[in-house]
Parts: sequence; C-alpha cells; structure tokens
Amino acid sequence: MRRHGVKRGEIATPEPDPFVPVSVIVQIARPLDRLTRRWTCPVVEAYVTRPKRAVSNCGGLYVKRGMTMTELLQTGAVAPDFELPAAGGGKIRLSDLRGRIVVLYFYPKDDTSGCTAEAIDFTRLKPQFEAVGATVIGMSPDPVKRHDKFRSKHELTIDLVADEDKANLQAWGVWVEKSMYGREYMGVERTTAVVGTDGRIAEIWRKVSVPGHAEAVLKAVQALAGR
Repeated sequence: MRRHGVKRGEIATPEPDPFVPVSVIVQIARPLDRLTRRWTCPVVEAYVTRPKRAVSNCGGLYVKRGMTMTELLQTGAVAPDFELPAAGGGKIRLSDLRGRIVVLYFYPKDDTSGCTAEAIDFTRLKPQFEAVGATVIGMSPDPVKRHDKFRSKHELTIDLVADEDKANLQAWGVWVEKSMYGREYMGVERTTAVVGTDGRIAEIWRKVSVPGHAEAVLKAVQALAGR
C-alpha cells in the first residue's frame, strides 16, 4: 500500500519546514498507533513492519520508537517553534526571526544568583551578538510581570519570554526531573541552543555552568556567522 507517495517500510526524505510546531515535535517523540506502528514527521508519514526499526527521517535525523526529547533535539535538528509573551509587552515567535541567528537560553527562575549572573553576562555581550546578526532570548516558566521586574532591577536588555504552562520547555526537553538534598522535583535544566539562519540547531549546551558560558556562546555564534 502506498500513502503520501511512501510504500510500507520505505523512508522518505523531503526537505521539511525548518520550524516545527510544538505539537508536531511532541508527536515525533512517541508512537501513535501500535497496530500500524504509524509515526508522524513534519512533512511525511512512513510505515514500517518492525517496531524497533527507524521509522521516519525528519530533515536527516532518524526518529526511533521511545526516543526522548533530549535525544531528538541534537545539533542539526529542526528547532521547535514557539510564540510566547515577552517582557516589555508583545509576543515573540521564533519563526519570525528566520534568517537571523538566535541564541535561546533556558533558565530556572528570575532573580536567583545563577540566573541573574547569566542574564547580566548575555546583556553585557548583547552588542557583540547583534554585531553578527544574532538575537538573544531567555525562556523560563516565570510570568511576564516577574520578567519585567527582573529586567528593571538588573538593567537587562535581552529579551525574556514566559512559558508558564511549560509546553515549550517540555518540547525542548529542558523541563526535567531534578533532585536537591534528597528531594525530587521538576524544573528547568539550564540549557542554551543556537538556532541557525536555516532554523536548525547549530549548537546546544546542556547542564550549563554559568561562569564563562556567555563568552563561549558568543565565540560559537561568531564562528557560525563567519566573523
């Protein structure tokens, strides 16, 4: 049987839209139908006869049954799109920044020591990021009002977006189980991703250590921009 031009067991590889909606990304990470073993790719459906076989090729990355978001979102993967309210008013949509390099960093909470130091470092280096055509955006579960106070208190100039329902943090694989002093809880794993002008993840840092991190990201962005 052939559906959407793909035979059972075949893997199709057309060029996908570089920005993938969150709902599609979440579907990729888990099986949809055990009987047909049907999976969804941003642009094509593929059918297979063996459950452990790679079932779809989404922009050159093979998706396998049971993959986690952390495994899926590696260098070269398409960046999950988002549209979120931003500090200072309005909304920011990642796909609207197509053609620019985007530094997207995820952090746990406004006005804590590590998150404050990270935001101040990115703010200090913002002119150098802009000089190579890069936009810096911070994302956390904090509401916009808290972002506004955070920016005002520390004179931050970078963009901050609010993901209060954590859907986008989950789509990026950074809303994870953590532990402290024997207590387990859910929280944001400090992560930074550089999204290239083609909408794909060019670099990604997980479990970030703040000192020197913004400088390392700037070097990577300058290399990506050829400067």
